[in-house]
Amino acid sequence: NKNYLLIILNNIKLPLGKIKNWEIDMKKNYDIIAFDLDGTITASDRGITNSMKTALRHFGIEKDAESLKRHIGPSLTETFREYVGDDEEQIQLAIKKYREYYVAGGMLENEVYEGVEETLQEIRNRGKKIVLASSKPMVYCEQILKHYGLDKYFDFIGGSNLDETRCKKVEVISFSLENIGENPGANVLMVGDREYDILGAKQLEMDSVGVLFGYGNKDELQEAGATYIIDKMTDLLEIV
Repeated sequence: NKNYLLIILNNIKLPLGKIKNWEIDMKKNYDIIAFDLDGTITASDRGITNSMKTALRHFGIEKDAESLKRHIGPSLTETFREYVGDDEEQIQLAIKKYREYYVAGGMLENEVYEGVEETLQEIRNRGKKIVLASSKPMVYCEQILKHYGLDKYFDFIGGSNLDETRCKKVEVISFSLENIGENPGANVLMVGDREYDILGAKQLEMDSVGVLFGYGNKDELQEAGATYIIDKMTDLLEIV
């Protein structure tokens, strides 16, 4: 246990600088890095909120884009249940209207965050494996990463099914790892911007990184129990 070792070192009066060196030397080795997509790799709020507004307008509900940003992360089923109730047919109709806009162009109303590509490239250069673990349908994840030329960095691109199954973060992380012949464990690190990413990793006994440039915030990530929190994507290279 690192904390126990540091107490011992402190009791034998080692200099503070020496203790810090021990901490650096004891950094964990992560062989596999799993990434969320929305709010982590791409700033996708414009396309997602426009799609949500289109869907909700069909039900006579008007919402501004800013108020809808909090829905970036959870499944569409969970999101639309809040607005149209528990009627499954109404939820599916809302999802259909959402996807009509999203597929027509909304999925590309986004941009890649600064530092993402150089970070992915360097992680690969260091011999790590990279997977995507998103609650977005896998077919859309594949198209988005291919559009931005990022698919080449991934060993597997994992997402949910179009019928909204396998949309929980714990499910999609496990699915992505399974497809590269790996299991969740201490050598896997999850990177995401919302509590769902952090809690999913925690459920699988994995460490996690919360990013502050996405759609969550520091309080949310800390309360969820993120192992690390970073300000910019290139900070990830100090961890892995």
